[in-house]
Amino acid sequence: MEKRYFDLDEDVAEGFWFLGHPLDSSGRELDDPWQFRVGKPAHFTGQVRFPVDVEGEARDFSHAAFHTPVVHARVAALFRELAPNDVELIPVEVNSHAGPYFILNAIHAIPCVDVEASEEAHYWTEADGIPEKVGTLLSLYGMRIDPSKVGDAKVFRPSEWEVALIVSEDIKDALERAGFTGTKFESVTGPSTVDPVRRAQTKLRGELWDQARIAREAVWRGLGTLEDDFIISMVLGGDWPGGRQAWRVIRRANEHTLVVTDGLSDPFSDILDRPTVGFGLELAMETPELLPDLEKSWLVQLLERVGNELAGHEKLRSALERGTLSMEVSGQHLPETLLTPEGRVAVLLGMPADSLPTHLTLPGGDVRLVTVKALLPSELKWLLQQGKGGAAELARRFAQAGDGYVSRSWRQPVV
Repeated sequence: MEKRYFDLDEDVAEGFWFLGHPLDSSGRELDDPWQFRVGKPAHFTGQVRFPVDVEGEARDFSHAAFHTPVVHARVAALFRELAPNDVELIPVEVNSHAGPYFILNAIHAIPCVDVEASEEAHYWTEADGIPEKVGTLLSLYGMRIDPSKVGDAKVFRPSEWEVALIVSEDIKDALERAGFTGTKFESVTGPSTVDPVRRAQTKLRGELWDQARIAREAVWRGLGTLEDDFIISMVLGGDWPGGRQAWRVIRRANEHTLVVTDGLSDPFSDILDRPTVGFGLELAMETPELLPDLEKSWLVQLLERVGNELAGHEKLRSALERGTLSMEVSGQHLPETLLTPEGRVAVLLGMPADSLPTHLTLPGGDVRLVTVKALLPSELKWLLQQGKGGAAELARRFAQAGDGYVSRSWRQPVV
């Protein structure tokens, strides 16, 4: 009987903690935080500590920043018993939680991905501008592996797709019987469920998506230093045109951080006979503030919520086509300085920006690059009292004050 294997992932849900960047005993961020998810023994030998970036209920299995698996001692004991030669269990401290906790580091990387049997695969190309990645996997959905290439390993990472943590069926069953919290499993063995017609459609859809992505990336690289290893948490699903959400980080020459959406202009997933530009827009938000944990920063959270609101409401997109637009989103976990009495945060969209292009040219047509500026509560109150023309006047005052479209979590109001 063919052996069965499963991708072990975190069952993400509201109300649970999120652990941040791994720190050393002095509280400094580790220089190589990726070392715990590449399928090799870790080279850091000191004490590791994790801050709790988002408070919530603790879990037996969770992913910290950089997709680092962190497990309670109960889970560690199971892996130590069932796969002692496949894992490295590194004791760690978690702020304000007794534990004990461990990093679960799989120490084998095995070339075993069966691309042909997998649902969808995309590769880095020369047009992406990262020579060392050309020909390697950029994304992989519905992964299948070839069990004949695994050998006796019960825990490992596929060398072609190291983000995945693979466990054998007996380990999956043991984890489920024990009732450990936070685990989720997806089979990576067995026959492919993708029929030939669907595979052809998926390939064509991927080609259209790649064309748009490469064209956008050429624009992003012209705006500063694009962080190639920082594609913020690509999320699958939702209302975005291609069924995926992504954000890119650009370091500007003036030491500002610019974050842009990268997918609101993806081709529509159900139109395959021609390139399209999705919603015909991408969002840009810039700040001079330092954002140590960028992925969980207020700016990225705010930009994500604005993007999702626009993706889900055609009326908002139509209103934005007519010029500047103000809107409100949830203020959960955002700076108190930005919160309205109702616990929301307001933004002004579509302010002019001399240092940014107004449009991107993609294979499917032109795409508008829309700036997003965080408003203070007093500015929103003033804006709502002005009626027609208020947004343009507010934009004029921002320009006069010298900040323009740039956002800050705190500043002096312009009204």
